[in-house]
Amino acid sequence: MAHLFISTGEVSGDLQGALLVKALYRLAAERGIPLEISALGGDRMAAAGAKLLFNTGGIGSVGLLEALPLIKPTIALQLKARRYLRQHPPDLVVLIDYIGGNVAMGRFIRKHFSVPMVYYIAPQEWVWSHSLKTTRQIVALSDRLLAIFPEEASYYRRHGANVVWVGHPLLDRIAAAPSREVARQSLGIAADELAIALLPLSRKQEIQSLLPLILGAATNIAKAYPEARFWLPLSLRQYRPAIEAVLKQYPIPVTLGEDSLQVLAAADLAIAKSGTVNLETALLNVPQVVIYRVHPLSLWLYQRFLKFDLKFVSPPNLLVNREIVPELLQERATVANITAAALELLTHPEKRLAMQAGYAEMRAVMGAPGVVDRAATEILDLLINRKCAGSATLHE
Repeated sequence: MAHLFISTGEVSGDLQGALLVKALYRLAAERGIPLEISALGGDRMAAAGAKLLFNTGGIGSVGLLEALPLIKPTIALQLKARRYLRQHPPDLVVLIDYIGGNVAMGRFIRKHFSVPMVYYIAPQEWVWSHSLKTTRQIVALSDRLLAIFPEEASYYRRHGANVVWVGHPLLDRIAAAPSREVARQSLGIAADELAIALLPLSRKQEIQSLLPLILGAATNIAKAYPEARFWLPLSLRQYRPAIEAVLKQYPIPVTLGEDSLQVLAAADLAIAKSGTVNLETALLNVPQVVIYRVHPLSLWLYQRFLKFDLKFVSPPNLLVNREIVPELLQERATVANITAAALELLTHPEKRLAMQAGYAEMRAVMGAPGVVDRAATEILDLLINRKCAGSATLHE
């Protein structure tokens, strides 16, 4: 039985990890490879069949100050995972994104085990790196780096990584989305009703920093479009009570959903935080307004000490290096500005068409479907090669 260990954090890492776990088990079975997968991840990875050592779904943050309360629980679960791995040595390790935890985990693996290590969905050093230190650490940890963006592949290859560009795994996830007609019928949305998706959070901090802004804008939109209906997909069920408490402060009805793909497939517009969800929204061809805020002191620290100065933050804009979707960040993320940007998209068809043309341009650089299978194949090939090398050494 081959033991594969996967380490990731946050909701997006759990989503990508779950897709990978399913592909690994399926392809391993086809190739007759008995496989056990243990993981640091979330509920989706557990549902996909991984043995979840500890749940990392709720420990994500953006911002230096915002991360401080999470340092202690992150260290605690890392220490527990290390104890488990000492007792159950892995044959191969996969790191998915999650730079804060995975660089430390990778160093531990390198020190204590002589096994292949794959970095899948590497941290976006190619976007925001101000120093080569972290880049060099990632390259040193990676026997194989599976890149999801062309620029990511070029960047890490220039710095010495063994890179394979597999494409973006959301292409595979979106293939499972329902059609607009089926999604609207399932949600009970009439042809003359306006459906708006509210996507404010995958992290606890965003309940306070982003949700009130989005709900304030939704309240204004409802005044201009009384037929509008609002859906808010839950990223983690544990957030429901806190979200419901905030919803009670606003006069508009908002339906909490479980399936973000279904909600997005049915939507006429999305108001979304910056992140992976922007790509899902774009791949489903839904117009969107992107917002984000961190604590002002966190931003100052980034700018002062990390030279943080990004032209864009949302993935659709980053992929084509121009503004496809409007980004309202920090002090520009106000109820008035979000409302104005949303109403502009709703009232001007040419704005929506221009955005959707940008989506097509973005889609062209994301690769071809079959991404997760390509990634899983690379991982299993490394695993087999290691097993064969070990067997040959024993025979010698």
